[in-house]
Amino acid sequence: MSPARLSAILLRMGWQDDVGTMATRMTSARFVGRAGELAELEAALHDAADRRSMLVLVAGESGVGKSRLVDELIDRARSLDTLVLAGDSVELGDDELPYAPLLGALRPLLRDGHPALDGLPDPLREALGAVLPGFGDRAAGAEASQASVFEALLALFEGLAEEHPVLLVIEDLHWADSSTRSFLSFLSRTLCDAPIMIVGTYRSDDLHRRHPLRPLLAELTRDPATRLVELPAFTREELAEQLEGILAATPDPGLLERIWQRSEGNALFTEEILAAGLDGRGPLPPTLSDALMLRVEHLSETGQEVLRWLSCQTSVDHELLAEVTGIDSDRLTEALREAAASHILIARDDGTYAYRHALLREVVHDDLLPGERTRFHSVLARALEQRIAAGDAGAHITTQAAHHWMAAGDQSAALAAAVRAGNAAERVDAYAEAHSLFERALGLWERVDDPEGLTKTGRRELLMRAARAADLSGEMGRFEALVRSALELLDPEAEPKQAASMLTQLHRAQWELGRHDDSIETLDQALALLEPCEDTGERAELLARKARARMLQSRNREAIEAGREALEVSRLVGDRSAEILALNSIGVAQATAGEVDDGIAALREGLALAREHEQPDNIGRSSDNLADILHLRGRSAEALEEARSGLQEVRAAGRSGVWLTLLVAEIEFALGNWLGAAAAMPKEGRRYWGSTLLNHRVRRIEQALGRGDVDQARTDLDVAERVAVDSTEPQFLAPIAAHRADLERRAGNAQAARRAVDEGLDRLEFCTEDLYRIALVALAGVRVEADEAQRARDRQDADAEKVARERASAMAERVSLAAADGGPVVQAMSATADAELGRAEGNDDGDGWERAAAAWEELGRPYPAAYVRWREAEARLRLRDREGAERAAAGALEIARPLGSRWLVAEVEGLVTRARLHLEGAEPEPAAAGADGEDPFGLTARERQVLALVASGATNREVGERLHMAEKTASVHVSRILAKLDVRSRTEAAAVAHRHGLADTEAVV
Repeated sequence: MSPARLSAILLRMGWQDDVGTMATRMTSARFVGRAGELAELEAALHDAADRRSMLVLVAGESGVGKSRLVDELIDRARSLDTLVLAGDSVELGDDELPYAPLLGALRPLLRDGHPALDGLPDPLREALGAVLPGFGDRAAGAEASQASVFEALLALFEGLAEEHPVLLVIEDLHWADSSTRSFLSFLSRTLCDAPIMIVGTYRSDDLHRRHPLRPLLAELTRDPATRLVELPAFTREELAEQLEGILAATPDPGLLERIWQRSEGNALFTEEILAAGLDGRGPLPPTLSDALMLRVEHLSETGQEVLRWLSCQTSVDHELLAEVTGIDSDRLTEALREAAASHILIARDDGTYAYRHALLREVVHDDLLPGERTRFHSVLARALEQRIAAGDAGAHITTQAAHHWMAAGDQSAALAAAVRAGNAAERVDAYAEAHSLFERALGLWERVDDPEGLTKTGRRELLMRAARAADLSGEMGRFEALVRSALELLDPEAEPKQAASMLTQLHRAQWELGRHDDSIETLDQALALLEPCEDTGERAELLARKARARMLQSRNREAIEAGREALEVSRLVGDRSAEILALNSIGVAQATAGEVDDGIAALREGLALAREHEQPDNIGRSSDNLADILHLRGRSAEALEEARSGLQEVRAAGRSGVWLTLLVAEIEFALGNWLGAAAAMPKEGRRYWGSTLLNHRVRRIEQALGRGDVDQARTDLDVAERVAVDSTEPQFLAPIAAHRADLERRAGNAQAARRAVDEGLDRLEFCTEDLYRIALVALAGVRVEADEAQRARDRQDADAEKVARERASAMAERVSLAAADGGPVVQAMSATADAELGRAEGNDDGDGWERAAAAWEELGRPYPAAYVRWREAEARLRLRDREGAERAAAGALEIARPLGSRWLVAEVEGLVTRARLHLEGAEPEPAAAGADGEDPFGLTARERQVLALVASGATNREVGERLHMAEKTASVHVSRILAKLDVRSRTEAAAVAHRHGLADTEAVV
């Protein structure tokens, strides 16, 4: 045994204090997943504390996180005043030490001179000396029977448990010596009512058929008092959380995928892979590699030979394995059986063999000699080529062949095989795989002779095929780069149409990457390559795309101009797709610019054409645009019908219809069907990018804010803002800014809320003519300023109030201008803005809020109506109109509760409680004796005097001096006032007093 290994073993058992330092593993401090397993362990711990002894076995493969889970349990146990004893079993083979884990667990007691040791009678002290060298008076060389040792250990644990509950942890039971295993069996039969919990961990993947731990496990698990906790590998989501804990940042999707593929969710393997390189591509560290190889080296030579062949491919069928290895049938079967019994291989239901864990396969493959590796891969590649030649040319087998040729170093064969496999992947819509294979082929292109002859294609064509695959798999950055590379191989003057087509693809990539101005400039370059007088399909498409780009920016005049030109050319050349795209762009731009009927007519014409010519993508786009315009004009029920109809059509054609799905969720939310909106959202786990990602996040933010889930809203807002940093699309810029302002306003962060409004308006007013979206942000701004003006009045800060009122007025004017011809939705927004302006100026009388509520209710938009009713109740209460306040508050709750708007319900209920409003079906709390009947909060006359002084800024001492009472009495009055007002601080009490006319210090005697 090496000195380093021995020192590590001795350190575990407490024999050494310092054995030097080891390489640091990259470990997450965050406890990831395992909530159910930890809860089960904690429940057992509480059961043990109630004098019900517990035995729990924690099983899982190597590195899955058993020790981390137990460490978490130990921390919880210590916080509950539990004595923790922990020891590790040690793999020593023939040199096994009896009771090794118990020695490690008990040595701290001996070192600290624990009184429980001194309390043992002499015979037990002597027997315990067999486990604890240096304890007791046992003569050197004297032996104790196992029974006496067991009794001594039992007496010790029971003595310890008389003072505190005891948690005994034995790690790595698969390495436990026979004496420890026997004692564990004894302890499980003997303990019953002592507050002792025993936890044993073991590696399930180490238990071969004849492993000595198996009989003990069978015995223990038959006892109903024994609990077995089996740890699975991390899910992909839990692995992402582990990586975030290590990297202190959200992991890149590519890194997550690489780690997931290599580690298969194993926590330890994840740490080791990252330790080898933060990109997840580094070689495994020698320590882990050596540990894994030990398992392989225990097998027979034939078994090791089979494993070496199998390491070259993720799974192999028996026929192929027999062909490439040349091992006779009986020996091959025996070798496979041996590897399976050792938990290295698994036999799958499809008749193939594979390594139980990917990293074990990787370690064996890395251990191959260079010549050996080349020979194995070459033989496998040729064997697969024979199957391909026989007609089995599917994506799976062609990709395997391409891998083997690459691994064998045959670059010519690898290039041809990569293109062939990419073609096969495309045929089954495996675009991510096709992209990777085409990129590999491009990397080999310059390294071989006659690449065009080998692949039957040109480099430019291959670049564009790789670009298309990157586009369809969501790799927009690579999409752009590949198109640019293809353009470099083209002479635009010699092939203007081909160059224009490539520039169109570049435009698409730039738009999805958020570089909208660059994208439109690219379109202009493409149009310049085509003769202005030449009417072609290429020119029609470019003009239609330019119209769409300007429409998405709400530059309506430019969109209509480009759209009409596109419409003329597309109809002349018969390009129906460009015609439909142009009609869509014209329709949206006209409706946004106020020509609503003409815009809707153009949209319906485009939808009819798409249906006539059976173009499902254009059916989806046309349905989405038509429904969106109808919804923005307040015709939401009609919009929902159009969206659902379009969604049904595109799904029948095999399309996902994600934008229509999100629009259905948006309309359902606006109409008050929040459960339906949540159900309509696309399932989690889908990967979105560009504008689709923004659309998805905006819908999530909207729903989270409505419910009051501010943490979720903040997370999604942070993502959306990063993605939209260069965007010029008002449909995203406006809601992101408005939602951020609302979120920060609710959090009391006025500075951040104002910044969100100002930045949002700056970006919108610079790049768009979309008055609706400008009004959306401006309305959020009026709301922020109304809050700030109220707060300034509470503080008696005239300057701050003036600033807030001026800003509120400017914001409200923007909304009013938009409402001039903006339709009923913007008019309802304008009525709300006017009411908010009145709140900012301190003169809202309730009638303005009532008009706004009526406008929203007429549109069938319950959520803003509920908000407005809440504000109406506040306004009427300030005017001592208790009946009107009760009616408005009841109306707000009647809407907000069924919606599930927890934050709004809490606000209204807080107002009702503070003001002791009487709502039907909910009696108010009785007012305090002697209360002024007109006081909305049930304050006594004396309490109103105290509140008035508190509102003026008086301390408890000053209140006592002014009202001739002791300071302690004043403090009691203040506490009662806070309770009646349902506020938490003197500052909040002062604010309520100012808002409800209770701060008149002149009335104080």
